[in-house]
Amino acid sequence: MARTASIGGRAPDAGPRKVKQTASRSTGGKAIQRLPQVAQPKRPHRYRPGTVALREIRKYQKTSDLLLQKLPFSRVVREIAVNMTSAGLGELRWQSSAILALQEAAEAYLVHLFEDSNLCAVHAKRVTLMVKDMHLARRLRGPWGGLG
Repeated sequence: MARTASIGGRAPDAGPRKVKQTASRSTGGKAIQRLPQVAQPKRPHRYRPGTVALREIRKYQKTSDLLLQKLPFSRVVREIAVNMTSAGLGELRWQSSAILALQEAAEAYLVHLFEDSNLCAVHAKRVTLMVKDMHLARRLRGPWGGLG
């Protein structure tokens, strides 16, 4: 019977290879000097959940600055105005004070909505603000949803 050589020079029906076993090293009772362990990179400092949020709340309550950036808000206002006017008017011109007044009103509305939504979440014994809280707050305000 002819044997065919396989990859590695062994016959396919040959048994497992024998591995030469050697005795494990003995220290002879002497202490082994170990290499110094490589220090793991130190993880960056992390605050506990909620700490940074409370710090941001205090920061924003101290200031009366606008929270949205002026230029992106201005672009949104201009885009909405173009979509609402007829195409024959061309581009509208805006005074910067008009856009600033719109931004003040929009931010006041949003802050008030978030306050009411937070009350709805607290009433439901939750700390997480959900979309359904915002829907309920808007529904309770009535059809005008004003600040009054």
